[in-house]
Amino acid sequence: MNTKSVINSSGIAFGTSGARGLVTDFSPEVCAAFSIAFAQSLKNEFEVNTIAIAIDNRPSSTEIARACVAGLKLLNINVVYYGVVPTPALAYTAMQKNMACIMVTGSHIPFDRNGLKFYRPDGEITKSDEQAILSTDFDFSDINVNDVELVASDEAKNIYVSRYTELFNQNTLSGKRIGIYEHSSAGRDIYKVLFELLGGEVICLGRSDEFIPIDTEAVSEDDRERARNWVREHDLDLLFSTDGDGDRPLVAGEDGEWLRGDILGLLCSQALDIEALATPVSCNTAIELSDSFKSVVRTKIGSPYVIEAFENLNKTYSRIAGFEANGGYLLASDCEFNGKVLKALPTRDAVLPALIVATMSDSISGLIKTLPKRFTASDRLKDFATEKSKALIAELSENPNKLLEELHRGVAVLVSQIDGLRLTAENGDVVHLRPSGNAPELRCYVESNSEHAAVELMKNVFGVIKLK
Repeated sequence: MNTKSVINSSGIAFGTSGARGLVTDFSPEVCAAFSIAFAQSLKNEFEVNTIAIAIDNRPSSTEIARACVAGLKLLNINVVYYGVVPTPALAYTAMQKNMACIMVTGSHIPFDRNGLKFYRPDGEITKSDEQAILSTDFDFSDINVNDVELVASDEAKNIYVSRYTELFNQNTLSGKRIGIYEHSSAGRDIYKVLFELLGGEVICLGRSDEFIPIDTEAVSEDDRERARNWVREHDLDLLFSTDGDGDRPLVAGEDGEWLRGDILGLLCSQALDIEALATPVSCNTAIELSDSFKSVVRTKIGSPYVIEAFENLNKTYSRIAGFEANGGYLLASDCEFNGKVLKALPTRDAVLPALIVATMSDSISGLIKTLPKRFTASDRLKDFATEKSKALIAELSENPNKLLEELHRGVAVLVSQIDGLRLTAENGDVVHLRPSGNAPELRCYVESNSEHAAVELMKNVFGVIKLK
């Protein structure tokens, strides 16, 4: 077998973060091919003796991990298995130990899908690294998954918890009642321990034995109502949750309303005194309007694009970060905070922004009121084929004003095609459409001058699209 041919015929492709596809396409040979190609692609820059692997709570993740290990064994590479942990816990631990690593996770995508995320010893791979994996041409023999026994080490859990217990003192969250919506998150057995070590009173909620694909960019109305009820019932100061692999946060304050991920990232960046930001084009324009940063670079959607932007920012600035509309926070440089050094973690993390905001004020809703009054909403049309999304966007791009006219928003004063089609209307409203990079879905992001206006604009956009 050959890595390149196996991968090319697998039906699995790189999306906004990692290689994703149907569980049925992740055969043992495909998993082995990806792992082998990844290891081989690193050899020009790194000595690859050991690779770490961890998984999320999807039922298919264990068998995929076993096949990855079987492939790496053919190269005589040692594997450290960390079991079920959040993606940032795996990535951070591997970086501290100068190891490459693979996370088996489909993040928030539907139950019948899964994925692989790859990390070099110095952090998450970029788009050029993805191409190196896809172009690796390496012959390998049959694998034997039955010979693989996975015995999990707790090291990654402990190192990840220590990252934050060493940054904050044991009374940081004293007096705060914190709810953790556990569902099936990969970090659900870590968060209670961490928040309690920092002095918080923790109430665990909503644990599920079935995998729940929580999408932090398209929070269901059920989860919105659940948050309001839990905060009210348990008198919570903070409600915390994540997506499936624990790299994207959901945070609600004392009012029970989930914060938008880009607003959470903006508040965290202000508190960390970040100088320069890289953030996708879909994020709220309050970032620039806040006048908090010396430089803001807008990128395509996806953590690899944010990470690529760090390289140029590092030439000029010393405190650099990035975040996405989904809430994942990427710290690109070591930063002094609380009189201590917070080490860089240039991959999406859910815990850092949640902890930072939790310590900023007793009123998270009060913090939001200090920001420029720009409100975003995002949602998706499911089972919307990628080719159909591309065709629609191509059609709208030929006459950008047509969609705005149908929405009664006048004409476009700004048109961006950095990622999909993003239109800014005369009144400042924004409509942004793009195909999902992870699933057959059409993503939509809107922005307006009030939360109600943003929600209504979203409904109207989907109403127009469904008529096409």
